[in-house]
Amino acid sequence: MLQSGPCMSSALPIAVSERERVTPAPPSSGRLLSLDLLRGVTIAAMILVNNPGDEQAAYWPLQHAKWNGWTPTDLIFPFFMFIVGVSLVFSFSSRLKRGESREQLMWHVLWRGVILFALGLFINGFPNRFDPSVLRIYGVLQRIAVCYVISAVVVLWSGTRGLVITIVTCLVGYWLIMRFVPVPGFGVPGRDIPFLDPDRNLAAWLDRKLLFGHLYDHTRDPEGVLSTIPAVATPLLGALAGQWLRLERSARAKAWGLLAFGILGLAAGELWNVWFPINKNLWTSSFVLFTAGFALVCLALCYWILDIKQWRGWATPGLVFGMNAIAAYFFAEIVAHLVDRIKLDIAVGRFSLQEMIYNRWFEHLGRPADASLIYSLVFVAVCWAAMWGLYRRKIFFKI
Repeated sequence: MLQSGPCMSSALPIAVSERERVTPAPPSSGRLLSLDLLRGVTIAAMILVNNPGDEQAAYWPLQHAKWNGWTPTDLIFPFFMFIVGVSLVFSFSSRLKRGESREQLMWHVLWRGVILFALGLFINGFPNRFDPSVLRIYGVLQRIAVCYVISAVVVLWSGTRGLVITIVTCLVGYWLIMRFVPVPGFGVPGRDIPFLDPDRNLAAWLDRKLLFGHLYDHTRDPEGVLSTIPAVATPLLGALAGQWLRLERSARAKAWGLLAFGILGLAAGELWNVWFPINKNLWTSSFVLFTAGFALVCLALCYWILDIKQWRGWATPGLVFGMNAIAAYFFAEIVAHLVDRIKLDIAVGRFSLQEMIYNRWFEHLGRPADASLIYSLVFVAVCWAAMWGLYRRKIFFKI
């Protein structure tokens, strides 16, 4: 499952704070339905892999890579971050045209970032782990919040050249730091210790120094401090894609451009993987390029199907999640934490509510991996039903 204690319409609804009634834009409005669909599929996949019936029995594509390398599950969180960057461009462009200033937009960005970070802290502690001495500080929503705010600054006050320079600086700078800066108490990576050793790398060392007792893996955090540097590049690459989609070019040219850049990103990520392995836990620079390339290919496909061919009738299930993305994620996390952290005593021992539900109704439905998958699919269906109720009433949550 997503390593967290794991967007939105073109207006970037990234938290559940204010309830608005909005009528989804018809196709003639120019709404980028392909982005809504990709966001919705990403959220559905996020909920699916976050909630296995039996984590140990789940099929390998539904689990994270143990360290170096990747599985389909490792693509989900960076896809989400990439989509945030695309959304930034469309949101800011629309609001600037309405006469809002960059300063006004920035204050709104900061407010959203604070609320999103606070929601992440709430999820990490809910319902019975709010002890400040051990509460996990970082997490999925916290990473989105920090990277969203930093990316917004870059998008608002720099052009395409500034975006490219920032991306290159983040990715190359992170590689230089991780490869050549000595890890205190251990030595130089690649000479005194293995390069990217799980606990003896600079990112893990810094997490222990700054956040000891508040880490997901106790000795390190997959959404830690130092790996925020390359993580910022993920939404910025999404912002470049958003700028490309706003150019005065034909829709077909835009789709082919997304595909070409996606293939280039995949190739660059695989090439850099030779010297700086693809690693989700450390959010390595090769991981950023590879996952952004994958996201571009998927966005190109969605753009071709929905915004060029306009084959849209089948897309409603994805749009239900895509147009209430953070609400869906928040709802899923709250339900998951409730069933996981509520403990019940029965004759044979003490079990979580999740274990009791799984053992009673799902465990005997087939092989362990199949039973685990069925539980995950039912969990996704429950969350979708809740979001469908909002979608039908045209209720979309925003800050």
